[in-house]
Parts: sequence; structure tokens; C-alpha cells
Amino acid sequence: MLSPHYNLFGGVRIGAKIGLTELIFRSEKRRNLLIFLKDGPRSIDEIQAHLHVNSVYILPQLKKLKDRKLVIQKDRNYELSIMGKAIVDKMPPLLETLEVFEDNFDYWSQRNLEGIPPVLRSRIGDLKNCKLIRPDLSHMFELDSEYVENLLLSRQVFGFSSYFHPSFIPLYLEIAKKEAEISIMLTEPVLKRFKTDYLEDLKILINFEHVNLSLFTKDPKLAGFTVTDRFFLLTVLPKIKLFEHESLLSFRPEALRWGTDLFSHLQKEAVQVKEI
Repeated sequence: MLSPHYNLFGGVRIGAKIGLTELIFRSEKRRNLLIFLKDGPRSIDEIQAHLHVNSVYILPQLKKLKDRKLVIQKDRNYELSIMGKAIVDKMPPLLETLEVFEDNFDYWSQRNLEGIPPVLRSRIGDLKNCKLIRPDLSHMFELDSEYVENLLLSRQVFGFSSYFHPSFIPLYLEIAKKEAEISIMLTEPVLKRFKTDYLEDLKILINFEHVNLSLFTKDPKLAGFTVTDRFFLLTVLPKIKLFEHESLLSFRPEALRWGTDLFSHLQKEAVQVKEI
């Protein structure tokens, strides 16, 4: 049976109401208008100033939202209806998630996201505005300079790694000497490699009172990440390509909380290493 909104040729009938999804997401201005009204009633002047539009443009958009009972008008003020509030309350997380994936689509679409717990996948919007760190061929095996610079200035550090890098132990030793609080989580192959190549330095590192080392015995399906009081760096394994050290870097508080929660989640499965 054909929808009453469509004719036999698949077109929308004249006068037919567009669906709520199309009404909200087809127009960025309508979307932004609804979100602007989330915090309470607004006058037409406030709406125009916030959206940088004139009344000729915004009044027809307000009429469409009023016709679909998402917005109500009281005197010269506009506010969300109860139905409008129910919808708009769910919009920011969805829009932020779309923004995260869109900003670095090639990175996310080519990564294995199984290592990110579902509860944190639902908060992926916290990682918006991340900077993609992509080393060139001449620096492929070096740590990113911005990462190193900020790590050396950090006072609290949580680090997880399922891959070996020769600079890790010397770098953590340097910040440990500055009395930074450090918690490091390694997979078994990585810890074994550090024991083989950096045994003495590793022993010195874990002897600091403010340094904790733990072993993650399962397959994390993550390359690694570092979260400090200054930044968050996330490296997700590719689905099929070889590991190429591409990472996402953020300084936003929301990203730092997300990274801290990821470390706490993994730490529940980890075993503390007290002796080497």
C-alpha cells in the first residue's frame, strides 16, 4: 500500500507534511534553532542574533516547527513543546557522534572499534575536534613531538600499550623523575619485550613510589592510548592494513574524561606487576 504522502511516481504530494526526521535534519538552521531553544524560551530577536539570520528567513522555519508541534509561541517568545524537548534532549549526543566520525571519517571507517567498550562507544561524541596525527615516512618510527612535549609536562599519566616502542621506557623514566603520578598498562608480549631489551630501566621505573605497572592479559583490540592531565592520545588498530602509527589527539576535558574512563575499564581486567 502506498504511503498517503506519495504519488505513483514516488514524488511527495503537494501539501503533504514532511517527516519529523527530514524536518529536523534536512536543515542545519532548523536543527540549530531547536538546540538553541533547549535552554528555554527565546525572543525572535535572540533567535536572529544567535543564528545570524533575518526574520524573512527564520519565520518560515519557525512556522514549520510550530505546525509539527515541536515549537510553541507565547506572545513574542518561542519555546520547545514537550514533544520537542523529548526529541532535542537526544539530539546533541547523536550530532556530536556524527561530527566525530565525519571529521576523521577515513580514520574511523578503517579502524577496528571492537576494543572500545560499548559504554564508551555511546560517548564517542566526547572525542570531537580531535587532531589526526599522521607521521610522514621520514618520522614513521618516532613519537610525535607534540605528544612528547605535553607528556613531559604532565603531572598525572595513564598509559596503555599493546605495541612496543623503544622510546617508551626512557620517556616514562624522565617524567617519573619529575614525580609525576604514572600508571602504565602493557600487554604480555610488550612487557616481555621490555624485560628483554630494557630490564634495568624497567626495574628502576617501577621502583618509584608514584609509578604503577599492570599487565593486561587479554586481547585488547587496541593499539594504545595515553591520557594525562593535559591531553588524550588514542591509537586504534586498522581493520586490515599494517599498523601505521596514526593517532587522534585532543586537549578537550571531555576527551580526557573519556580516556580516563577507558583506562579504568581496562584496568578491571589487569593484574598489578609488583616485581620484574
